Amino acid sequence: MHPMLNIAVKAARRAGGIINRASQNLDLLHVSRKANSDFVSEVDNTAEEAIISILLEAYPKHSILAEESGAKGDPDKSEYQWIIDPLDGTTNFLHGFPQYSVSIALKHRGVLTHAVVYDPSANELFTASRGRGAYINDHRLRVSKRNQFSECLIGTGLPFREFSHMNAYLAMLKDIMPKVAGIRRPGSAALDLAYVAAGRYDGFWELELSPWDIAAGCLLITEAGGLVGDLEGNDTYMESGHIVAGNPKIFGQLLQVIAPHLTKELMA
Repeated sequence: MHPMLNIAVKAARRAGGIINRASQNLDLLHVSRKANSDFVSEVDNTAEEAIISILLEAYPKHSILAEESGAKGDPDKSEYQWIIDPLDGTTNFLHGFPQYSVSIALKHRGVLTHAVVYDPSANELFTASRGRGAYINDHRLRVSKRNQFSECLIGTGLPFREFSHMNAYLAMLKDIMPKVAGIRRPGSAALDLAYVAAGRYDGFWELELSPWDIAAGCLLITEAGGLVGDLEGNDTYMESGHIVAGNPKIFGQLLQVIAPHLTKELMA
């Protein structure tokens, strides 16, 4: 394992330990509201601090982009930027619903090079390094081989904070739903993308995600032989937050079904 990926795994496991301990005493947690339906707990902050501490101890000159504390260091001066979500799926966590994850990715000169998504409740560790493949607990990951859209399980995320694209999203959902075997919405985008890499989903789409939700998961998918794009299949998904992913056969079919529902507002 690459030394930088090793440090990221150490940080993710440390955060996972904090999350697992806190999950035993959810009633005692201090929780505040960042925005409508967007919660942050002391666990998010403690886990993030632990991750950043481990990363900067190893690489003090690297810059950071983290969900709770924002940006640290100057990405223009450092070739390396860590992109961190200490607890993706906070609402699930606060309800004791075991679908949440730690997401850590590293960019080198703007290119994603290492990725970790860790599910602490299931103790599943997804890792990838550019050009070296993707793994779950040391087993090689490959995207699914399904090519019939009607046989596919597709992951998604419902709008929960920002509802300006609700009609476009519901139109996509309404169109995809009868064409596939099933649609799932567990509530942690980082884990959803890891599931695409693992072949548990055949495809995935969601609107208005943040870089820390998707950075690690995208590298997992491409290293597992899958494809990732924006709603038109292009590579602006980190900027727009609109993402489509899947195995190579299903990716294109998913884009085709989504295409009629692309509004000017969505593409702005």
